[in-house]
Amino acid sequence: MAPAASTNANTQTPPPADNAFTNYVSYHDPETDSPRIGHYDLSNESIQPLSFLSGAPITNLYQVIEAQSFHIDGSGSHIVKSGETYPAPSVKILPPLTGRDVLCVGKNYAEHAVEFNSSGFDSSDKVDQPSHPVIFTKRYTSIVAHGEEILLHPEFTQTADYEGEIGVIIGKAGFRIDERDALDHVWGYTIVNDVTARERQRDHKQFYIGKSPDTFCPMGPIAVPASKLEKTLRVQTHVNGKLRQDATTKDLIFSIPFLIKTMSEGQTLMPGDVLATGTPAGVGFGQKPPVYLQPGDEINVSVTGLGTLTNRVASLSAPNRTMERYQASSSFSPLANTLKSPNLKGLTTINGKPTYYKASGNTDGPPIVFVHGLGATSEYFTPLISTMNLNEKYRVHLYDFEGHGLSPTHPLGRLNIESLAADLNGIFEHANIPTDATLIADSMGTYIALQFVLSHPGKISRLILLSPPPSPLPEALGKRLHDRAQIARRHGMSAVVDSAASSTKPDSLIALKPLALAARRISLLGQDPEGYAKACMAFGGATERLRANDIVTSDASSTAKNVKVLTAGESRRDGHEFDLKSVYGAALGDGGWTRTVEAGGHWSVFHDLEGVVEVLDGYLHG
Repeated sequence: MAPAASTNANTQTPPPADNAFTNYVSYHDPETDSPRIGHYDLSNESIQPLSFLSGAPITNLYQVIEAQSFHIDGSGSHIVKSGETYPAPSVKILPPLTGRDVLCVGKNYAEHAVEFNSSGFDSSDKVDQPSHPVIFTKRYTSIVAHGEEILLHPEFTQTADYEGEIGVIIGKAGFRIDERDALDHVWGYTIVNDVTARERQRDHKQFYIGKSPDTFCPMGPIAVPASKLEKTLRVQTHVNGKLRQDATTKDLIFSIPFLIKTMSEGQTLMPGDVLATGTPAGVGFGQKPPVYLQPGDEINVSVTGLGTLTNRVASLSAPNRTMERYQASSSFSPLANTLKSPNLKGLTTINGKPTYYKASGNTDGPPIVFVHGLGATSEYFTPLISTMNLNEKYRVHLYDFEGHGLSPTHPLGRLNIESLAADLNGIFEHANIPTDATLIADSMGTYIALQFVLSHPGKISRLILLSPPPSPLPEALGKRLHDRAQIARRHGMSAVVDSAASSTKPDSLIALKPLALAARRISLLGQDPEGYAKACMAFGGATERLRANDIVTSDASSTAKNVKVLTAGESRRDGHEFDLKSVYGAALGDGGWTRTVEAGGHWSVFHDLEGVVEVLDGYLHG
């Protein structure tokens, strides 16, 4: 909703020249489904999206405020246009600042102090003019945007009242700020409607309870730097088109610099803090007789250069959306590994978790599903799929398991082989993959595949295990994986690359070819440290032998059914001597093959693509 027209000729600023934006508005970007900052041209009701010079989109006003302390190009301008404008009525406007309680001042206009002291609602003082500023806060959950409805809460109050105010936005942190320096700490201004439950304000003998009900702090629609505004600001409030309040900052009992000095005497003011400076005379209880807000009332608060904050009073049956507004937030947000997929775009919900999954190839062909290993992603199989032209014959299913590639992970989510196998089953269920599927797994992904086959018998007909590790995992290797998890968490993936991707380390049997080594390093560096660490812990805990012999047995009581199995890899893994046939031989039987390829650790597709293709070609087409 666009601001209502103001009766004050000074309430609108002219459109700025390029790189001179003034009317910062927070809005919900319909394209990215996320908050965004733009310039609100009040004259034509349009919003110009903004970004920093780097091209990074601006998502909140806190970023704008912080950016003022940087001088990247010497011009002092860090903000530019970004994309086409939106008609303001076509997007949802958001409050300019959220997430913090608003610092407020009571009885800061002389005439209002008189009307309040004589109203019977003032239990804070016995004189018309206070000797010290009356300071209180409004709960941050009371903040709503321009255009949102105000709830009356009839079970809570019968005396809901409006208070149009000028909001000061702090731009520089300060403690015990000198009054002479106070304006140096001001970034800019916005509009606040300090809606109040009068009898609660009286009965509780303090202001917080009566000031903080949900929706009782409309704010906006814009925030403007102080340098772009006049020195004296006028605030006017209209209710249903009638002027009720009209005063300027010259009428304040305690000036803005004095308020900043007072509020910072015992506490540090922080960038982005909002200080509501008090309301003029003319509130509802000051009318003769008193008039309180009713359903359908429209309140317009206008301030010089800041436009008009417009809100209607909701019907008594209107639902309270505050819980919904804040339910999406989380102390664990954002999930690890989400920056690659903003707002989880392009992800599929598998087992209740956002997961990167894609299907390609021949829609009528038999299904083939790939499971990558530790430190890899679904892209690891691209050279294999391309070289063998698998998309022509097969319906190819690829995914990144939790925490790897593009799939995020929640801090409370614990990974183990069983959970990863359950997610693989979720892929089968989501894609409705038929039972003639071929499952190809690489390295430690083979643990996932084996656990999946054992837990969900009858879902595949062929199983291909590339470079499978020993089962159970040797104790020393498990310890190394746990150590690597700590390296990732403490020092990041560059340290992991140094310890795990070097061809001189003991977890590489042979020296990788240069391109294979580069691909391995790139793959590891692209991982999220926390997602990688959790997978290390999961694979490092694979201390129980997987019952591979159950996969191909014809025993009707077995946990799995006859599955043709191929294992391809080395006779050593991570410095440990083992024979594929001795470890997986029972699973191979007459229906399985084992082949040796120059695997290069668990990166066989990178290191010996031709060898892997030769083995798979004979198996898939044999």
